[in-house]
Amino acid sequence: MDISSGNKRTIIVKEIFEGTNNYMKNGTIIRQVLNKLNEIDFNNSEDRHVFGDIYENILKDLQSAGNYGEFYTPRAITEIMTELLNPRLGEIVLDPACGTGGFLTCAIEHIRKEVKTNDDRQLLAKNIRGSELKPLPFMLAVTNLILHDIEVPAIEYNDSLAREYTAIKEPDRVNVILANPPFGASVSDGIETNYPLNYRTTESADLFLLLMIRLLKLDGRAAIVLPDGSLTGDGVKARIRQHWLETCNLHTIVRLPNSVFQPYASVATNLLFFTKGKPTQEIWYWQHQLPEGVKAYSKTKPIQKTEFENLKAWWHNRVENEQAWKVSLDDLKANNYSLDIKNPHVAEVEHSYSSAELLALLHDSFAKSDSLLNQLKQELGQ
Repeated sequence: MDISSGNKRTIIVKEIFEGTNNYMKNGTIIRQVLNKLNEIDFNNSEDRHVFGDIYENILKDLQSAGNYGEFYTPRAITEIMTELLNPRLGEIVLDPACGTGGFLTCAIEHIRKEVKTNDDRQLLAKNIRGSELKPLPFMLAVTNLILHDIEVPAIEYNDSLAREYTAIKEPDRVNVILANPPFGASVSDGIETNYPLNYRTTESADLFLLLMIRLLKLDGRAAIVLPDGSLTGDGVKARIRQHWLETCNLHTIVRLPNSVFQPYASVATNLLFFTKGKPTQEIWYWQHQLPEGVKAYSKTKPIQKTEFENLKAWWHNRVENEQAWKVSLDDLKANNYSLDIKNPHVAEVEHSYSSAELLALLHDSFAKSDSLLNQLKQELGQ
């Protein structure tokens, strides 16, 4: 029996608040908030879109707000990945670790240009899917999609990795995956046993990569964010990369500076684009450069989408230059399938920091340490 939209919304609200506890001690303030919310006409598209913009700015601010920041991918990154992957109306789009829903909302806005009828709108809503394990980002993601005109978001409150790998069959597969899976963390105890023995690991990014390959349909496309650590390494990491290159055409890797995800992550990251069904023969690399006069991205100087204009111009007319080079599969095999290939056109130089820069780096490092210690004291005290 079909569940009505009203009942579906009730279930979503129940799921949101099952794992979340929110408190506001001042009754006057909450009354003021409710009064302001009552002034918004959510049936008016203009009011709804303005509120959606405000909400996305709040999510952007979370980028530097402690642990909540881990759920936010810079808007410039989600937009350029979506634009280059080009999801279309009728294709199922999935983010298996959707955080606050940044990739999904970008996909919605990208596909919305094709929407002409009410049936199109329903098809779009049905085909935008996500999963999120943690209660706060799950709540934020559901709200985010509702504000982007998805009346009943198809976001599941669960751990995508907890599903049995071999149980994923053709009806579960999707056309497009856009994701920035968690990396640098271990999965929950026993999760790795859901995966084939040859690929078992407790590194979350590696398991998500396996999962996403499995979830793609034949000729399905993906654009994902991975750290440098997932591009290299021996043992199970090398076997996963070999499986990846043998089952998918990993055609493009965009190498980003290590400050893109500042202030909460300083590891070097990459944007990887691949299609399932044909093995990789060669990989094109593109080295994203910092804007002139900028030594690193920061909260006040974040990455901007306009910086990708050269990449967009090169995308459909590829030639080697100072930012672009290609590597054959034979070269990758000879290097144990390592994908961490440096730009051959630029000699590596060590960055020499001034005294002021070194002091600033030390200050940031001590500040982070103090914050972690204070957090630990509070938790121990509780």
